[in-house]
Amino acid sequence: MKPVIWLIGGTSEGRNLIKALASLDIMLYVSVATEYGAGLIEAQDNVQVLAGRMDLAAMQTFIQEYKPDCVIDATHPYATIVTETVQRACQTTGCEYLRLIRPVAEVHENCITVQDFQDAVELLSHTDGNIFLTTGSKTLHEFTSVPDFAERIALRILPMLDSLSKALELGYKPANIICMQGPFSEALNIEMMKRYQTRYLVTKDSGSVGGFEEKAAAAAKAGAKLVVIARAGEECGAGYSEIINLLKKRYSKND
Repeated sequence: MKPVIWLIGGTSEGRNLIKALASLDIMLYVSVATEYGAGLIEAQDNVQVLAGRMDLAAMQTFIQEYKPDCVIDATHPYATIVTETVQRACQTTGCEYLRLIRPVAEVHENCITVQDFQDAVELLSHTDGNIFLTTGSKTLHEFTSVPDFAERIALRILPMLDSLSKALELGYKPANIICMQGPFSEALNIEMMKRYQTRYLVTKDSGSVGGFEEKAAAAAKAGAKLVVIARAGEECGAGYSEIINLLKKRYSKND
């Protein structure tokens, strides 16, 4: 019977990790939050994708039933609640936990760093000019507190019906909503910002794999200030290459 590994998260580096791990002599279960995320994962004979959010009890049950050798947490650096739940599930079941971390982005001269979404809203509430919001659909409600948000804010979200519906229900204008799947080039970011006459580009510190460098360079060339929402804190874990090397040593088919 093949060893089992459970990977949680549908990030871009998570998908790359899935491709690399599929070459090993293992059975890989992959959990993503949505059917959309599941559809982005390339089919592999030894990879089974599970779509749907799981609470602590569901995670514990999964570990007890499938008995994975380890759990790889490849969730987004801002999905802190999910990470805390995965860690707790591993602790309570005695399963090995591996955290895939993204390097923190470099600081740019054109950058204003704020501690959280509330700080970003407070900052933007005391500014003039248009805002290009690239922080996803989960926190759209926060930015409705910005004065004249419907006129000032253009936003980019994933092409998912629930994300678009949420934006419209909150009062964002259809003409100011872009539904696209990244990654986005520097040139495309520039064109989008010029289209909306952007003065402020709001982003998370998503690292190089999350397109942060392209956004930063584009903002500078488009004459926009970069407002970066900092991560909750320094994470402990391993980088992409470290996790790949570790698991290849354990499960290589040539061993």
